[in-house]
Amino acid sequence: MKNFKGIKGGITAPKGFLASGVVGGIKKSGNKDVALIYSKNLAQVAGVFTTNQCAASSVILSKDNCKGGSAQAIIVNSGNANACTGDRGYQDSKAMIGQVAESLDLEDNQVVLSSTGIIGEFLEMEKIKAGIDKAVTSLSSQGGRDAAEAIMTTDTYAKELALEIMIGNKVVKLGGIAKGSGMIEPNMATMLGFITTDIAISSELLKEALKTAVNKSFNKITVDGDQSTNDMVSILANGQAENNQISEKNEQYYKFVEALNYLCTYLAQQIVRDGEGATKFVEVEVKGALSSEDAEKAAKKIANSNLVKTAIFGEDPNWGRIIAAVGACGVELDLSKIEIKINDLLLLAKNQEVIKHSAKEKSKLLKEKDIKVEVDLNLGSVSEVVWTCDLSYKYVEINGEYHT
Repeated sequence: MKNFKGIKGGITAPKGFLASGVVGGIKKSGNKDVALIYSKNLAQVAGVFTTNQCAASSVILSKDNCKGGSAQAIIVNSGNANACTGDRGYQDSKAMIGQVAESLDLEDNQVVLSSTGIIGEFLEMEKIKAGIDKAVTSLSSQGGRDAAEAIMTTDTYAKELALEIMIGNKVVKLGGIAKGSGMIEPNMATMLGFITTDIAISSELLKEALKTAVNKSFNKITVDGDQSTNDMVSILANGQAENNQISEKNEQYYKFVEALNYLCTYLAQQIVRDGEGATKFVEVEVKGALSSEDAEKAAKKIANSNLVKTAIFGEDPNWGRIIAAVGACGVELDLSKIEIKINDLLLLAKNQEVIKHSAKEKSKLLKEKDIKVEVDLNLGSVSEVVWTCDLSYKYVEINGEYHT
């Protein structure tokens, strides 16, 4: 039984948080492109960042600011990643942080910055500055949805969720927004995710809780196997729920982690469901592995296989592409023990026995929007799950025209 329930409000559901999402003119589309999240008081902060070695200046600066353990605002622009833009790009990122800090009477190190969009182009700072000014004056307790819309790039819909749990005798709320539909690959980078909560918790435990949740959610998704230069997940916890501060791994801590895991998993799966050109949501489970590392490695290899993804798009239950991906993943295998199922229908049994099914059964197998691919290595007792989507004609169209 879950210890939490869904509520309305997104990232402004927790006490003491305001947000906004405005049109700054960065995007040619004229859609919202500057988002601001603000806590009325100084909050604990934690972040998990891309491992891409060509990380943008926003990642470098935000990583440093999160090390301090406290922050009060998160500023995000979409439409321009400000990545691979040298010292000018770095100074522009610092200027964004400085403007937010000055406008909200904060220190520079109390502001987290994120940028997303085209790589290799300079920010139009006059538009950025005007967008930040508008975002500051537009801050509202009802602004969560606007912020969720403002961080979108090729997303087709905003992704947000809010939850409520009881910690002791206090109501604690969590809210989250995320963006991402392409250039999604586990191992952090994945996308952008921003979480707010009014729980009182120590800085160290907040960092550990976020890392745990990200490993079980955002690090389990892949759309196309590409890893971005800009991606991060960050969380602010301002303590306004007034629960007794969580400073040890007790029952209250694990209740919070359970809710945080659910929030992150929901947002991560929404990213996959909104994968560029995606028509199907695919869960890949590898069972019977000798280790978690082996199971995840095999699952990712299947999930990132263009041959598997295109077969699923074409509704062709070609398990040969799945076994080929497993064989190329580099973990210990025994071909005679491997079993493969799609949507619970056994296609390959032990001893390489191909299970025959009628054409009617096979034609129905991949018609559903949600697909489950299950591979049992039958070597051990460990299993891992990765979520992905199919690869369609639309994916090529979106990315072929992305810069234009």
